[in-house]
Amino acid sequence: MPSSTVLSREPEPVGDTANGKAKAKAIPYVVEDCLGVMKLLSDGTVIRSTPPPFPAGADYDDGRVEWKDAVYDAEYNLGVRFYRPQLGEGNTKLPVLVYFHGGGFVFGSYSWPKNHAGCLRLACELPAVVLSFDYRLAPEHPLPAAVEDSATALRWLATRISSRSDAWLAEDACIFLGGQSSGATLAHHLLLRPHPMVKIAGCILLMPPFLSETATQSELDTPDTAFLSLKMSDKYFRLMMPVGANKDDPLVNPFGPASPSLETADVGRMLVVAAECDMVRDKDIEYADRLKAMGKDVELAVFPGQEHAFFATKPFSPAADELLTVIKRFLDQRN
Repeated sequence: MPSSTVLSREPEPVGDTANGKAKAKAIPYVVEDCLGVMKLLSDGTVIRSTPPPFPAGADYDDGRVEWKDAVYDAEYNLGVRFYRPQLGEGNTKLPVLVYFHGGGFVFGSYSWPKNHAGCLRLACELPAVVLSFDYRLAPEHPLPAAVEDSATALRWLATRISSRSDAWLAEDACIFLGGQSSGATLAHHLLLRPHPMVKIAGCILLMPPFLSETATQSELDTPDTAFLSLKMSDKYFRLMMPVGANKDDPLVNPFGPASPSLETADVGRMLVVAAECDMVRDKDIEYADRLKAMGKDVELAVFPGQEHAFFATKPFSPAADELLTVIKRFLDQRN
């Protein structure tokens, strides 16, 4: 069922109020529509809908992976879903992948069927213990709310490991950060912060939607019919960013005038995945190239013929199969 909240927004004036005439209440209308799953109305109401479930038996949830839910931030009722493959006694020595879903910072959840399916595949085929975290969404909670939530998530995980309060988490586990689309942006921001309680072994960024005031060729070449077009990206930007921000803001541009330097950031090993037909392809490639120039250990993988967030939109495609192979090879190099 759709859910709705109301932002603090003045309704638009309607009709003539001269001479004290009474007027009919304005009927709210849609001012922003994000793929039908998030609609912002003219009176500030936000209506959220969940996508339809997968057909029975098509969601990969066949018992090969255990999963459970927990709340990591009671104040905002933010949850995390744990995934653990059924591998017997050796489970606790698996790497831990901290994962953030995509959705332009305005929609999505770990519970959405395709996000759930993708994490089931990650846990089973890497194999790894995967923790898929939700975070606050715009426009109710503009950035940097989600960035702060990701930092809270990592602190919660560190406490959970150090206290040995969860049998699914080994005290000496290798921890990797990861995410797709906006979730990859969150992983990037976590790299910029000190984390004294936890050591990050590496980072996996799947098509982070970095932006800048100067348009790239891939932005100009992407048609309006693409899953992520410049028009759609601008819509997300309006909804997710603080008032007055531009595309060189450090929240979306890692190399903007006011962005913190990555030169001294301990990024560990990094895998950056770009999609050939993605609007943000050029920014993703630039990100990897500039980190390499800083002497960072960065692997770049560009997937031919694919659009933005293909692992979320097509989690059982041949491209998704190849992506899992690439990620598994990256993780296996930790030894």
